[in-house]
Formats: sequence, C-alpha cells, structure tokens
Amino acid sequence: MDGQLSLFDNNDDQIVSEYKELIKTLNYHCERYYNDDEPEISDAEYDALNRRLKQIEKENPSIVSKDSPSFRVGWKAEKGVLVKHNVPMLSLQDVFSREEVDEFVDSTREALGPDTEFLVETKIDGLSMALRYENGDLTLAVTRGDGINEGEDVTMNAKVIKDVVKKMPYPVDYIEIRGEVYMTREAFDKVNQKAEEEGKKTFANPRNCAAGTLRQIDTRITKDRDLSLFIFNVQETRGVTFNTHLEGYEYLKKNGVTVIDHHYLCKTKDEVWDAIQKIGNMRGELPYDIDGAVVKLNSIKDREKLGNTIKVPRWAIAYKYPPEEKESRLIDIETGLGRTGRITPVAVFEPITLCGTTVQRATLHNQDFIDDLDLGIGDTVVVYKSGEIIPKIKSVNKAKRPSGWVKYHLPDVCPVCGHKLSREENTADYKCTNISCKGQLAFRIINFVSRDCLDIKGFGEEYIRDLVERGYLSNIADVFELKNMRDKLLEDKIFGLEKNTDKILSQIEVAKDAPAEKVLAGLGIPNVGKATAKELLRSFDSIDDIMGASIEDLTAVGDIGEISALAIKSFFEDEENRKIIDKLRQEGLNFVKDKSELGDKLQGLSICITGTLPTMSRDEASALIEKNGGKVVSSVSKKTSMLLEGEAAGSKAVKARELGIRIITESELLSMLE
Repeated sequence: MDGQLSLFDNNDDQIVSEYKELIKTLNYHCERYYNDDEPEISDAEYDALNRRLKQIEKENPSIVSKDSPSFRVGWKAEKGVLVKHNVPMLSLQDVFSREEVDEFVDSTREALGPDTEFLVETKIDGLSMALRYENGDLTLAVTRGDGINEGEDVTMNAKVIKDVVKKMPYPVDYIEIRGEVYMTREAFDKVNQKAEEEGKKTFANPRNCAAGTLRQIDTRITKDRDLSLFIFNVQETRGVTFNTHLEGYEYLKKNGVTVIDHHYLCKTKDEVWDAIQKIGNMRGELPYDIDGAVVKLNSIKDREKLGNTIKVPRWAIAYKYPPEEKESRLIDIETGLGRTGRITPVAVFEPITLCGTTVQRATLHNQDFIDDLDLGIGDTVVVYKSGEIIPKIKSVNKAKRPSGWVKYHLPDVCPVCGHKLSREENTADYKCTNISCKGQLAFRIINFVSRDCLDIKGFGEEYIRDLVERGYLSNIADVFELKNMRDKLLEDKIFGLEKNTDKILSQIEVAKDAPAEKVLAGLGIPNVGKATAKELLRSFDSIDDIMGASIEDLTAVGDIGEISALAIKSFFEDEENRKIIDKLRQEGLNFVKDKSELGDKLQGLSICITGTLPTMSRDEASALIEKNGGKVVSSVSKKTSMLLEGEAAGSKAVKARELGIRIITESELLSMLE
C-alpha cells in the first residue's frame, strides 16, 4: 500500500476529493475528542463518517493515505508527563448490525472450535486508563494517549478517584489493569449546576467532563467532581496467571477492585445477540452512560491464538447501539437569555421517553438551525439523544404538517428587557447589547471587573451576584458608586469586615487608571473582547473617536468585519449605553490611549506564543509585543509571522515548523527590541 497522495491523480476526482475531506474532518474531530475533550459532533455522526472512509479505502486501495484515522488507535497525548505503554491500549473494531456480530461469532468459532466462550459486557462511555501495581502498591496510572507508544501520567488524580484501589490486600509481583474512568449522571449534573451558579462554561456530557477532570493539575478539583472507574481487562501480570477473563475478575474483586458489573457468558450467536439486546434495554436504567456492548473471548489462550492487528484485537468487537429516536409534536418555542446575553431558542414538545428518561425540551441553537429544519409550531419532530443524554431535534416529518402552518422566526428584541438584538460576528447567534439588561447584569459586571478588563483585585463573582441581588448594582458604572455606600456595605456585611471592605473599595479606585483598551473591552460590546479592543485603539486615539466612527472607518480596522462594525455602531448609538459611558467618563476612567510607550519595531507582525518562557509570563510577553506594534494571536496559521517558543511547547510548535514559520526564543525577541 502506498500512502502518497500523488497516486490520487489516477482515480476518480470526486472520490479522491471526498476521501481527502473525510480524513481532514475525522482527524479534526479526533483531536477535539482526545485532547480538547470538546467533541463537536455526536458519536453516531462520527461513526457514520468513519464507516464511509473505510468503505472508500476498501473499494479504492490505491488511494489510501497514511494520514487516515484507519491507521491510528488513539491520538498523540500533548498534555502533562508522557509515559511509555508496556502493553498497547488498543481500540475495538466497531460493528453496527446483527449480521456483523454473527459474522464475528461464526468466524471465531470456526477458528477455535464450537466450545468457544464469549463474554458480553457494557461498554462504558468514558476515558480509558491503565493502572500498574507492584507488590500490591499502585505505582502508575496512565491514559490511552496514542494507544501504541505513550499516554499521560495521571497517577495523582487517579489516587483521588474513589474506585481506585491504592494497595491490593492480596498482592502479586506485578499486574497492569485497564479500565474506563467515567462520571455518573448524578455527579455530572452536580458539576454543571455548580458551573452555572458560578457563571462558568458547562460540559456537554459526562464523558467530556470525566476526560477534562482526569487531566486537571489540581487534584482537589478531580476529587470534588466525584469520578468513578470500572476495570474491564487484565493487561499484564507477573507472579500470577489467569486462564480466563472471569478468573481475572474474581482476583480483582477479591482485592476490592470495581470491575464491569454487567457481563454475560455466552456460547452461541443467539446468546450473544440476546445479551447485547439485554444490555441495550437497560441503558436508561443505568446511573451512567454506555455507548455500546463489548463481545470478547473469555479464554486468555484463545485470545493469544487470534492476536491483534496494528489497531484492534481480533478477539473482541464493540457493538454500537443506534441513537434512539421518537416523534413528538412541537407545542412551543421559548426564547431564553444566557448570562452572556445570547438568545437561545428552546423547543417544547409533547413528553416522550428516550433512553429511559422523559424529555420534552431541546435546544434549537439559533435561527439558522431553525431555518435548516424548516420548523414551525405544530410540526411533528424527530427527537433523539446525542451521546445518550442530550435531547436534540433531528428533523421534521413534513407529511404530518398541520394546516395553517407558519415558519417560525425568532423575535428581534430581548425577552427580558425588550432591547433590540444584535447579531454576533461570524455566527448565527443574536445577543442583547443593553448593558443594563437584568438578565445578564451579573455576567456583564463580572466581565467588567475581570483580569482582561479593569482587573479589580478581590472583587469576586460571589460579591457581584450578592450586590446585584440586593440592588446595589444596576449597571457597570454603579461599581464606582459603591464608595458612597460604605456604611451600608458594612452593615450588610457584603465584603465582610471593615478591613476587607476598605481594601476592595480601594482596588475599585485603583482600577480607574486602567488603560483605555481595558475600559473598552469591559463595556461588553458584542465581538469586542481584549484583542479587538486593542486593535481598535491602534487605529483610533480614543473611545470617543470610536463612538463617532462610521461603518467604513470601523471595517477599515483589521479583524473588524461588517457585522462587528454594525454591532459597535449600534452599541454606541443606544441612548442607555451612552448614559452609562458618560458616567464612566465622569468617574475619571481612561478613554484616551497612552501613546508614551508605544513603539513600532514589531509593526505589522502577528506573533503566537507557546510553552513556558524563561523570565516572562505569557501576559508579560503579550504586553511587550503589543507595546511595540505587534499583534498576539492565539493559534498558528499561514498568516502567522513568527512563533515565540518556550519550554514544553506542544502542537503549535509542530505546526509552525510544518508551515515554515519563523520560530524565535525569548532572548531573540528581546534582541529585536533593543
């Protein structure tokens, strides 16, 4: 097999184009899944893409590329300390039909004999981890990583997981076991509830949360999130031998190890399929998510006879259950206001049962999503659960469309304050831009005092929510009125005792000296964060100049598109917003940029920073670059001028070298500025 893409020219252009695009898409989603823990598509959607890729490779072997996900087990680990695998942590061959299951059972019995025993187990939807024990003591915990060579050392976090045995009471010389780290739905709900209360980003599903938690630097966070673990295999032993998989389970259970709690011993293909169906029927009753059933050999010797391919064992498969779907009638579409001011439409439909739970609501994301569905009140919709937990609307059954049907359009005003909505740049999302909107007031003030904006030390989220709740703050400018309410603040013990109250009030006064770009970023203008605020004040001398700028003037600024320009213009034309800005001006905040320290030695250069620098933090390096006319970017692309590289640089450094982008050290940067 030749992996060179030059061979593609000899094949059908359409197939080649589709194949290349599939590789690109699947590799992108693999990286999101394994390293960022933020998948953008469901497992079912990924599986469908992967099946199409394999079909093309089977039918067109001459175009197969070594970049294909077909040749990869996991994804190269990029975080933390890397550890070599003693035993590869292979993936399983996925199957999606009874015919494929029967074929596996028949071919295995033909190779090994009619008495071959199979085990059918739940396939837990979590993060794979191996544990190594020497003389009974846990010495190492490692993630799957690339599955072949190395994974990440997560020993400290593993030790705070309640199901992880730190010392086995019946030890052997050495044993490595493999399991799945997961979160129960109850633990997941608690984590997301806490994140919502603190105004932080919530997790999409338990698997993402478990994966992100296992990689935390602070083990207290890992412990607090209440992870769980099921062991599903003995990888390697010294000092003990097991004849069967179940014998290994018995030894582990004797040592207090939690093994997969639903497994069925089978001999025939009918028994195997019945066990798969039995597990499928219990999906909604389990307190955790599963994404399939595993069929594997019980005999260790039989496993050794069949061996492995480069990617999967020949002695096991994973049956993936199709997403459960049901129809329901759309009763209403409600519009909600998020803490960031984003409007979210939510479908309300007649209650149905999916995966064991009753659902009657699903997000509709935005108007573009509604338009793609061609949706209206009264429609019959097809609902499914993404990742077995999140209800989503898949399609509309137009054959059941009611008479008098009208396509749904989102209102153009905020459901809380009635203010006109503004569309976000490069998205289909609409936001309320009223700085005084009660539905997002706490979030706006939290942003206003944050590190990237006014950076008011000690003024935490809990204080802000309390002040909003008690009526002290009705807009961002009221922060500077708190000095006039000192006695009442002490009486209500908002900040605690006198010393802390005076300390925070003092920090609020200090914040008046924040540079103009931080004030601008703190206003909460759609699409204007820290970087865009700096870009604007490179082109304009003051916030007042920006307020008076035309659409043409604004779009002339780098990175400002027409939608952002319209949002900025609309924000500054709003009477309520201008009143609050006037209050900030009267309080003495900086509206004019400081030109005294600006240089131009890096003018026109976009610089990405990666790794740990010898003497500067990233924030300090960013400030230095920007003071000298450069622009700091968060990712590497063909447009990046150079990469400032420190120790432990990851994928950004690899990509920069692939693209031929100049890489500099901290000392080289300083030399450029001398």
